[in-house]
Amino acid sequence: MTKRWLALIWIFAIVLPWQARAELIIEITGGTEAALPIAIVPFGQEGFAAPEDISEVILNDLTRSGRFAPLPKQDLISEPHQKSEVNFKDWRLLRSEGLLIGKVSSADGETYQVQFQLFDVYKSQQLVGKRYQVPASGLRRLAHQIADQIYQTLTGEIGVFSTRLAFVTVIKNADGTKRFALQVSDSDGANPRTVLQSKQPILSPSWAPDGERLSYVSFENGKAEIFVQEMRSGRRDSVAAFKGINSAPAWSPDGKKLALTLSKAGNAEIYVLELATGNLSRVTHNSQAIDTEAVWTPDGRELIFTSDRGGRPQIYKVSADGGRAKRLTFEGNYNASPDISADGQYMAMVHSENGQFYIAVQDLETGALQVLTETGRDESPSFAPNSRMILYATEQNGKGVLAAVSVDAQIRQRLGESGSDVREPAWSPIRK
Repeated sequence: MTKRWLALIWIFAIVLPWQARAELIIEITGGTEAALPIAIVPFGQEGFAAPEDISEVILNDLTRSGRFAPLPKQDLISEPHQKSEVNFKDWRLLRSEGLLIGKVSSADGETYQVQFQLFDVYKSQQLVGKRYQVPASGLRRLAHQIADQIYQTLTGEIGVFSTRLAFVTVIKNADGTKRFALQVSDSDGANPRTVLQSKQPILSPSWAPDGERLSYVSFENGKAEIFVQEMRSGRRDSVAAFKGINSAPAWSPDGKKLALTLSKAGNAEIYVLELATGNLSRVTHNSQAIDTEAVWTPDGRELIFTSDRGGRPQIYKVSADGGRAKRLTFEGNYNASPDISADGQYMAMVHSENGQFYIAVQDLETGALQVLTETGRDESPSFAPNSRMILYATEQNGKGVLAAVSVDAQIRQRLGESGSDVREPAWSPIRK
């Protein structure tokens, strides 16, 4: 393995024939056999009709998690909207362990009052119930928040339905030219928004811990350049435009620094940039190897990165202040593109066997590695902020799609849209 390895990665990324995309469509391709039966009753309506079907959004969220098995609507024995209308004995006959009811009302069509109650059917007890007042534009986000509360109440794990996805596509114009787009959608693929469009490639989106900023690589000025962009204001700043390679930005856990791959000294090395001051410190020093794709450990003390210093791409760990690197991966002749779970337990990676590329996960305490995917054309893993799912890019019928798999490989999802390709996914943190 030589320096051509990184150069070929960049060339591949630039010429890959991506196309435009619209809203992502989620397909559940696998779920756990222990999925929890739950009844989700369509929410009642009073006054102006809501522009979003909140109960439908919640149902879809819980279904695609793979952890729940909502009852078909035709099997619902009644449609209660408050506890006094619930006959728990009847719902037990359907073997539903949870029951969700609610109501949406509005006097003016602009502001909506939403209430919901979640019950344990067998104990005839309310588990959680709340009331909200939101503008019409906030109904979909509220639905995701309610789904998060239900998920956490019934599983004990943090829900991630209120998070967002970032990804890169290319709009193909009628004259054959292409326009790259950095897009952000809800976690269910709905409500896609274009953050940036360019005639040149956009790569490596990375979310800040606050969920309000994105870093990425853009070639809009004729060379690789790293930008940081604010989601609300749209303001963006160029933070790295050195001669040579400027790539693979990754945020520190405190949101104050970026780990970068730069070749400003002639070789691809890992650097750390302090955003407030612009101070740049070099972390790796190996003129015979390519060091790239650094990510931070949750405590911010170490960086996990890809290097070919052993002859083939493998994953290493080094102090964020520099020093001697320690190799982490030994199975397979290619392991790259690491990402670390928020709980620090797992490392996701692209793992190669027999020329095929899969998403694998390694337990960082035991070193045990498990291959999670099957297509052999998988790349760019990104952990969900609850550490349970991994988002990645793959191919279906010759076109790029996003997919997700749980760390135990039991739950699988595919996010795609007919006629489109999409790559470079990044799962946002949980917004406070």
